[in-house]
Amino acid sequence: MARVRMRSAAQPGREPHRHTQSAQRRTRAVKPSPHVLLSRYSHPACLPDKLLSPGAMETAVHLMNDSLEFYKWSLTIADKRVEKWPMMSSPLPTLGISVLYLVFLWAGPLYMKSREPFQLRKTLIIYNFSMVLLNFYICKELLLGSRAAGYSYLCQPVNYSNDVNEVRIASALWWYYISKGVEFLDTVFFIMRKKFNQVSFLHVYHHCTMFILWWIGIKWVPGGQSFFGATINSGIHVLMYGYYGLAAIGPKIQKYLWWKKYLTIIQMIQFHVTIGHAAHSLYTGCPFPAWMQWALIGYAVTFIVLFANFYYQTYRRQPRHKSGKPVANGISTATNGTTENGKKQKKGKGKYD
Repeated sequence: MARVRMRSAAQPGREPHRHTQSAQRRTRAVKPSPHVLLSRYSHPACLPDKLLSPGAMETAVHLMNDSLEFYKWSLTIADKRVEKWPMMSSPLPTLGISVLYLVFLWAGPLYMKSREPFQLRKTLIIYNFSMVLLNFYICKELLLGSRAAGYSYLCQPVNYSNDVNEVRIASALWWYYISKGVEFLDTVFFIMRKKFNQVSFLHVYHHCTMFILWWIGIKWVPGGQSFFGATINSGIHVLMYGYYGLAAIGPKIQKYLWWKKYLTIIQMIQFHVTIGHAAHSLYTGCPFPAWMQWALIGYAVTFIVLFANFYYQTYRRQPRHKSGKPVANGISTATNGTTENGKKQKKGKGKYD
């Protein structure tokens, strides 16, 4: 009786039931830790989306740490000559520009969807012939520098010395890398002119990967065998941008530009030569990084497949125009010029410079 009175004095009112007290204790219980929850949902099908297993999290952390350690180690064997050159101290500028390029691929067409296309005739003429001059300079520097340094066209290791000819070659290769970033403007002009069909997978793959991969090339091997492919490619780009510059002038010049498809053929020959050159270096044991040779072979194979498909779709499969020129999606082969189907656009159809 005394106990009952004491309880009543301490807690006025009716005494809680035992089941009610146990329920209250359960509600006040501490929430289980994530590890306890993970043990309850051990099966992958039952695992909540917001939770990661300790094993997966640990694997991700190890992968990030290993990647960071590998990058730090790779910097110890990077070329010290280019370390302070613009864009070369860190991969972030190159990656950042590439990401902006991919964002523009999405945002650009949305912006131009309800707007008239720009013609950009004068801009295209200046841009294309500027690229002719840049690629001619690169090709000339690589040819003269490699000849002065006594380079072999079959096997040439990288010389990391400060020899004037070696630095000249490294500088020309750096300009080649920069030119791949400038070439992003190809896509910008296509989108501003609403030539969306020209922004194909091959186009995007080529532009985005070349810029990133040549940063790697300049960082670790700005010389040696690297000069071979860059020399050939810059020479081809002199012809290619020369073609586009002439096409941008107008219909009076375009009738003489019957040789565009041969540019595609030359590019495919370039990739076959590149594969043969890299395979020969591997076979003979040339002291040039083997991993880069294998990567180059794989990369060139992807281009052979993509360019062969482009050539077939453009020049073999597509119906012929009345003039005999191949037509792709209703647009003449002068893709970087200012005409459609061989006719000049009427005034009011687009914005001029």
